[in-house]
Amino acid sequence: MKSILHITSGDCAGSSLEKSGLAGEVFVWHDILYEGPRRPGWPDERTLKDRARFLERSLAGGLSEAVLLEGLRKQYRRLAESGSHKNIVLWFDACLFDQSMLAHILACLAHQGIRKADLLCVDAFPGIVPYHGLGQLMPDQLASVYGNRRPVTPAQFDYAIRVDQAFANRDQVLFSELAAQKNAPLPWMPAAISRWLQEKPDSATGLGRLEQLALNAIRAGHETPAAIFKAVAAADTPPQYWGDTTLWAKINGLADRRPPLVKIEGAAPRLPQWESPLDLNAFRIKPG
Repeated sequence: MKSILHITSGDCAGSSLEKSGLAGEVFVWHDILYEGPRRPGWPDERTLKDRARFLERSLAGGLSEAVLLEGLRKQYRRLAESGSHKNIVLWFDACLFDQSMLAHILACLAHQGIRKADLLCVDAFPGIVPYHGLGQLMPDQLASVYGNRRPVTPAQFDYAIRVDQAFANRDQVLFSELAAQKNAPLPWMPAAISRWLQEKPDSATGLGRLEQLALNAIRAGHETPAAIFKAVAAADTPPQYWGDTTLWAKINGLADRRPPLVKIEGAAPRLPQWESPLDLNAFRIKPG
């Protein structure tokens, strides 16, 4: 059998894992599993095409639909082949982004008949405050927590399948039930789901929490993307589930509203995402 396969959610964490000295291969999963069209569990080809189209829009064209579709196909092919490894180790944070991804990956592993894996969910680390996630840890710090991994239990697999159904179907009743659950098999999931519920459009403003925090920062006079990011990060509560790509998408969405809530000034009508030749620092965002 192949060596250990480490699966994690972010390129920073993946890069540090590769330098940590831990044996095995590193597999970084890329997707936004709490948003967009999908089906519970293993996707069919139509679902992958729908997600690629959604992700292209979310990235403001930063990556093409064709590139995204091929990336998604490769991810699932690699996950299907993960059973050939001696062991699978899942490295995830306690935030909404990671917990929705964890639930989906566990549901997909179960679909493939793979119910043997270890889990490391690191929700705090000595000396790092505020702690948001694995991307903050150096390679030696990641190696130091490796001994804390625990086998994923049958109850955790079954619970993850249920959570994945809630995210895929946007089941508000099930979400409310899961958010209120005590002693959940995956103990970080209720708080992550509660954070997702805060992203529901407010009845008065029509904005989710992250959109409102971004708008507050812009109205307070923060004009550059970097300044807005810093202000929103300070106003939100850890663990932070979003990164720059997500925040830029929210700001672009504020500019797309009718009437627009913000104005984006720069070399393009919307903030560029992913790899772009445009200088992000040259953009200015002002109240609409």
